[in-house]
Amino acid sequence: MTRGTRNLLLTALVFMTLPALTQSLRHQVVASGLAHPWALAFLPEGRFLLTERPGRLRVVEADGRVNPALAGLPEVAARGQGGLLDVLLDADFARNRTLFFCFSEPGAAGNSTALARARLSDDRTRLEAVQVIFSARPKVASSAHFGCRIAESQTRGQPDGLLFMTLGERYVRKDDAQTLDNHHGKIIRVFKDGRVPPDNPFVTTAGALPEIWSYGHRNPQGLVLAPDGALWAHEHGPQGGDEINLIAPGHNYGWPVITHGENYGGGPIGSGRSAQVGMTQPLHYWVPSIAPSGMAFVTSTRYGKDWVGNLLVGSLKFGYLNRIALSAPFIGRVLREHKLLAELGERIRDVRQGPDGWLYVLTDQAQGRLIRLLPP
Repeated sequence: MTRGTRNLLLTALVFMTLPALTQSLRHQVVASGLAHPWALAFLPEGRFLLTERPGRLRVVEADGRVNPALAGLPEVAARGQGGLLDVLLDADFARNRTLFFCFSEPGAAGNSTALARARLSDDRTRLEAVQVIFSARPKVASSAHFGCRIAESQTRGQPDGLLFMTLGERYVRKDDAQTLDNHHGKIIRVFKDGRVPPDNPFVTTAGALPEIWSYGHRNPQGLVLAPDGALWAHEHGPQGGDEINLIAPGHNYGWPVITHGENYGGGPIGSGRSAQVGMTQPLHYWVPSIAPSGMAFVTSTRYGKDWVGNLLVGSLKFGYLNRIALSAPFIGRVLREHKLLAELGERIRDVRQGPDGWLYVLTDQAQGRLIRLLPP
């Protein structure tokens, strides 16, 4: 399927939640006692690197032993939804030991989402050469809607030195999502040193911030690059209207002018419209909201061929992992949703496929867990 065909799906088709099937799946606890873990990455030799929202980055050994927090992190504004959030290993980590992380960065006027790069020390006890390469503007006094998922860009299947990152509209500044003079409610695209790519869609637009790749987002906490290079994201709606979107450069995804949700407690947002010319419709949306977080495609055959090409999304609100079957692997419309791990009753914050082909989730609790998924 071409990118043009995918965009036609975006503008012509909207699919509400289909009846979800509850499935059994075995699980194995790898590590526990984690303080609101938020994101997961896979180190060599079976180790794990994970963030804890209160502002700690930890290495977990292959046998589940949780090491002390790494030294060297910058100051983190860990309040409300803010804290240490996503983490991503550089595609060439085995050689350069470089990683990227995003966090809520304090400042004189409040806080904002920031993106940093660093080197993991050889003994895995600290971060070295820490550098903030991007800070969202402006900083505001808010403890909500930081967004903060990172994905490494690819060209023809190979890393191309670029990063995408999602940014929430900070809740109190929702109208900012529709203007290009700020970073709120945007997805940005930058080089790994923070420089702006010359082919970003708004580089030559007067008054626009050049890092912006797409806009009109609410609070995107899922971001993944599909095997065909397409960028997928999901975002929290208000009361209803969580969305899965296929992200295209320069597109406006509508918030808060259009939404499939409503105000908390009821009542329309703005004029109550769910569509408008010039604004891109979601590929899929949920009513009621599931509060999505984390996102991954299944490429492994460990769970059977039927799983390959499925999309996985965590639900914070209902405490399950959503396995989403698409009309074709990695592309197309949503055919069926399957509820997994509902028996745990824990908020699913992140989901990743490991280099071993197994799926892993983080549960966002005061005593959170890293869990490996096994076939039934």
